[in-house]
Amino acid sequence: MPDWEKRFRAPRVSLPEWAEDAPARCLFVSNATGTYELYAWDRATGEQRQATDRPNGTTDGTLSPDGAWIWWFDDKDGDEFGIWRRQPFTGGPDEPAVPGLEPSYPAGLALGRDGRTAVVGRSTDEDGTTIHLARLDSGEPPVEIYRHRESAGVGDLSHDGTLIAIEHTEHGDAMHSAIRVVRPDGSAVAELDDTRGGTVELGLEVLGFAPVDGDTRLLIGHQRRGRWEPAVWDVATGEETDLALDLPGDVSAEWYPDGSGLLVVHSYEARSELFRYDFASRELTRIPTPPGTVSSATARPDGTVEYLWSSAAEPAAVRSTTGRVVLDPPGMKCPGSVPVEDVWVEGPGGRIHALVQKPRGATGPLPTVFDIHGGPTWHDSDSFAAGPAAWVDHGYAVVRVNYRGSTGYGRAWTDALKHRVGLIELEDIAAVREWAVSSGLADPERLILTGGSWGGYLTLLGLGTQPEAWTLGIAAVPVADYVTAYHDEMEALKAMDRTLLGGTPEEVPERFEASSPLTYVDQVKAPVFISAGVNDPRCPIRQIENYVKRLEARGAVHEVYRYDAGHGSLVVDERIKQVRLELDFAARHLPK
Repeated sequence: MPDWEKRFRAPRVSLPEWAEDAPARCLFVSNATGTYELYAWDRATGEQRQATDRPNGTTDGTLSPDGAWIWWFDDKDGDEFGIWRRQPFTGGPDEPAVPGLEPSYPAGLALGRDGRTAVVGRSTDEDGTTIHLARLDSGEPPVEIYRHRESAGVGDLSHDGTLIAIEHTEHGDAMHSAIRVVRPDGSAVAELDDTRGGTVELGLEVLGFAPVDGDTRLLIGHQRRGRWEPAVWDVATGEETDLALDLPGDVSAEWYPDGSGLLVVHSYEARSELFRYDFASRELTRIPTPPGTVSSATARPDGTVEYLWSSAAEPAAVRSTTGRVVLDPPGMKCPGSVPVEDVWVEGPGGRIHALVQKPRGATGPLPTVFDIHGGPTWHDSDSFAAGPAAWVDHGYAVVRVNYRGSTGYGRAWTDALKHRVGLIELEDIAAVREWAVSSGLADPERLILTGGSWGGYLTLLGLGTQPEAWTLGIAAVPVADYVTAYHDEMEALKAMDRTLLGGTPEEVPERFEASSPLTYVDQVKAPVFISAGVNDPRCPIRQIENYVKRLEARGAVHEVYRYDAGHGSLVVDERIKQVRLELDFAARHLPK
């Protein structure tokens, strides 16, 4: 078995979540059976068991605070539309967690420490967002405590169950949330809105209530200094405590279990590190971690910190500040890859950060893959990724671009893509492409543009708007026809598109036209490979079929692979099949 395939097949695990009042009981995700599923782990006994088993996998789950129940979201074949189910932690049959709630897209979940309360967020095309309070096992129907046409979600439930934090976008800007705190009956307690009626584009996020009964402090994230950073808001008094941490880049945090401090995650220039912030001393103390990326972290009741870490060269591992690996899956070990190199390129909107990998000892010009991340509000980092490593194994250089729209480089960089959606990102990708060719890294006759989701969208848009720049394109679960995608996608994404483009297709048709790959399909010259999930609610299949029909009508060189899942696959064999198809397509169509 080649190394690239081993990287997908090797068992891996997520950072274990632990129950607040039963910290020995944990829940994690693993691909040990060949499909990503939820696993229960009793650390007191060492026992592990697979909790879910579905053909298309399960990753969305959580533990009740008392550790008695595993909650997991049950959709149909990856369409993200379904209901919450639960099962006893020790095993037993699944049951509907909240009888009386119809299927929907999930919009957050918070469970009470009393074991009898759940706050459930729902999103549907008909109702927008609704949030319900359920008294579990009471026989009473869940009570609606919030409703709005715009997107919203459950933020958190206070430690004593008396306060509920909601993130909402009632002002109509889906990229920048406000926060409302309500009582269990839905009556308002406090409101925090940095958008100031939508005139100032600043967002807020809920990071969690203090883990202490009667404590009304809410940890929030804000963008008031042009980046994400934490603050503490006492929702009872209105007092805000600005932590003003002297760190560049984005900063997030969560409470230590006793409420005495914060576990701080600092992300800067595609890497991350951990700190402890102590409320009593107001001191920030670095928690040693290797160079690379901490993708998730949690503070345990004994004061230790566990975190999921990786780098481009080293596979992910769940580590602890004790120095040990917390959870080491049995079986095949994942082969490493090559380190990533940082490149900074001057672009039309400022310096662009790109990450480059190439085969060991290779010199250019090389066949080069521009692997474009999704989101768009996301970023590529110095973390382990089996996809780019597979290209490197086959002799390609891989370039990943944190274009305008990416997170981790300040609010202005993330928000810059509005209205000229897609076209701005492609300007940055073009600047990095020019550097890659002029530096001697990339062979201009062997350039592949590829990506998934938003990266797939930018691939198709780039092939049409920059037809001379790319030798071939490989797009996974892309937006291909923006107008049809808007009408068919889930409601929360419609809200995001209205924010990005400034309205609906009927209100700003010229912007949708300018940003739609379908507009430029007749200009595409490169061979195109497209993969699509037939149950995808984010990049629905009908709009992809519209694009493919136009390629067919022109007799353009293209291949389409459709699979029975949603926005990607949680089945290892399926993922390997897709990568093999992509590698084969490149081998057949790229000049030697």
